[in-house]
Parts: sequence; C-alpha cells; structure tokens
Amino acid sequence: MQRVVITGMGCISSVGHTAQECWAAIVEGRTGIGPIATFPADLHSVRVAAEVKNYDPAEHFDERRLTMLDRTSQFALIAAHEAVAQAGADFSNGLADDTAVIIGTGIGGITTLDDSFRRLYGMDNRRVHPFTIPRAMPCAAASMVSIEFGTRGPAFAVTSACASANHAIGLAFWMIRTGQARAAIVGGAEACITAGAMKSWEALRVMATDTCRPFCRDRRGMTIGEGAGIYVLEDLDNARARGAQVLAEVAGFGMTADAGDMVQPSEVGAAKAICKALRDATMAPDDVDYINAHGTGTAINDVTETRALRRSFGPHAERLAISSTKAVHGHGLGAAGALELIAVVGALRDQVAPPTANFTDPDPQCDLDYVPNRPRGLPIRAALSNSFAFGGLNAVLALRRFN
Repeated sequence: MQRVVITGMGCISSVGHTAQECWAAIVEGRTGIGPIATFPADLHSVRVAAEVKNYDPAEHFDERRLTMLDRTSQFALIAAHEAVAQAGADFSNGLADDTAVIIGTGIGGITTLDDSFRRLYGMDNRRVHPFTIPRAMPCAAASMVSIEFGTRGPAFAVTSACASANHAIGLAFWMIRTGQARAAIVGGAEACITAGAMKSWEALRVMATDTCRPFCRDRRGMTIGEGAGIYVLEDLDNARARGAQVLAEVAGFGMTADAGDMVQPSEVGAAKAICKALRDATMAPDDVDYINAHGTGTAINDVTETRALRRSFGPHAERLAISSTKAVHGHGLGAAGALELIAVVGALRDQVAPPTANFTDPDPQCDLDYVPNRPRGLPIRAALSNSFAFGGLNAVLALRRFN
C-alpha cells in the first residue's frame, strides 16, 4: 500500500485565478458572491452568484482551441496547468503511462448546451456549433487534460452531483495507493451559471437571494459558484525520488449512499461516510482537528450535517474547528470538493482554521464551533473534507499534515 501525497494544486474561482489567491480570500473570509454579470438576470428572482471575474478566455487559449472548449474545460485546463507546474511533474517519460486523469463535474458543458438551445428555440437558428457534443459531454474536461499533458493512464469523468470532485479525488487516491497508478491529475470543474441552469435552481427554492450564510439562524439558501480545483497526486516514493515538495498527505476516503431521498439528506448516510473515511485512514475521531463542512447554507443541510458530525465524533465534535468556505467561493456543485480542498490543504500547511464567512447569529440546531468570520491559528494534525450530494451521495476525504 503506497502513501499518497499532493504535490501540486491549481484553482480558478470567483475569488482569484490561482490557488494562492483562492486560499488568501478563504482565510480572510472575503466573499466572491455578487450580482450576476454573465447574462442579464432581470427575469430571475436569484440575481447573485459566485462567478469567475475578470476572465478572458483569449488570454489562455487561441481561437482555434476555443472552438473545442466549453467554459468547464477551460477552467479545468487552467487549474491543471497551475497544479502540474507547482508539482514539477514531467510526463514525457514512463510516468505518462501510469498517470490517471479523473475530473468530477456535476453537469459538464452546460454553457455550450444552454447557448445551443437558446439559438435553436429562442432565435429559430437551425444550426448549432459543430462541436456541441464533444464540448458538452461530461468527460470533456478529463479528456482535454489528458490530451494536454499526454497522459495515457485511465482517464474519465465522475458525475455524482455535489460529491463529484471528492469522488474523483478519492478514486484517484485509491488507485495510487493500490499501485494501479503512480500519479493522477485530479479534481473538479464546473461552469453552470447560465440563464437556464439558474432558472432550474430557482425552481427548487433552495437559493439565497442575497448571500450564503452557512449554519446561521438567518441563512436563506445556497449560492451557485463556478471554477475548478485540480491537484497532482502521486505515491510518496515517486515524489521523493524527484525531490517534489509535498503539500499534504491524502490518508483516507469514505463514500456511502443514503438510499432514501433525492434531495433531503440523511445524517446516518453522511455519518457512515465520515466513519468510513476515518477507518480507511486509520484515524481515531480525536485525531481530527479541522473539518471543511459541506455547509451549503440551506435549512435542512446544515442541521443534518451538524447531527452527522455529532453522530460520527461523539464528544470530540465539541472540540472540532469546522467551517464552510462556500460563503467565499459559492457552491461549486461538481467542483465543490475540489475548491474546498484548497482550504483543507491550506489549513494543514499553515496551521490555521479558515472562517465561515458572512456569519451572523448561530442557529441553535447548528451548535458546534463553526469558526465565525475570523481565521483561527491552531495545531491541525488531520482534517476532513465533506461532500454530501443530491441523490444521497456522500464522499469524505481524510488528509494529514505531512511530516
């Protein structure tokens, strides 16, 4: 069984175009949520989102390449380049055959689909983009990253709603640990702030109209975000052999299904995933010091997650530092776990628990320590990242500080 470490990370989000910019905003509690600028939102009741700002695709890709790239794939490639550069990974040798690419996404190229449907039904245009299918398919980002770096190991997408990125990272971790791969480029990407997608989210009545306030009494719902978080994972021997800097160690992964309701979460299913991740990492509950919560800011989710944490950790739940960073970068859906892993790696590296931004009055039913508004320096030996998705799909990552 190989030890698996993170040697590179990249990110593009509503609070910056690099992992360091994203981490700085997370620590400061500086939110990227604001009025929607991507499309006219006058006919929408929800007019806020966490959009990637000051983004010009032409600064990253030439015109010919852009014909094949949905916004989701663009984000994945930008974050992947940053991660690979930080890792200093060279795929021109035999490592290419042993490198997996697994990218999670909730829905894939919906920007391309939304534009195609608008042309077809709204403008009576009988022609759509000739590359609509390869741009829109959920595996496009994974294929593009594999092509970009010439990796020839397993390459595929994971699509399990808001658990997609954690599922992708967990599967890559298991593949490397068991010797099926030596390295992986892995994470999540999403770009679904479109007129059609936002109308669909409005219909569920789980959206905030102002901002995201996880675990607060006056929370009004979730706020959609976009972006990508991509990581280079590799076995420790490989990383040491080439003198790579290790950012953190991935120690365990747990996943379950509620087998209950499509939209209402189960504390039992979530707690089981947490316990599976701890067992996989050979951690006791009191080994964990920080948790990046799923923390969507919806009425049911935040209470359910609080109960799941109490069920999983028992008395130690009272001593955990817990935060939801969705108040900063929004709910990245299929990219959520990948954006939030920036916070977990940063917490382990810098020994600081990032805050839950926008925090007002605590909900009496959310009665744990949610690190309100200000970062907190403390020793962090191990941390969890929770993702609990529609469909009752739960995925939890366990990480250790690398020594």
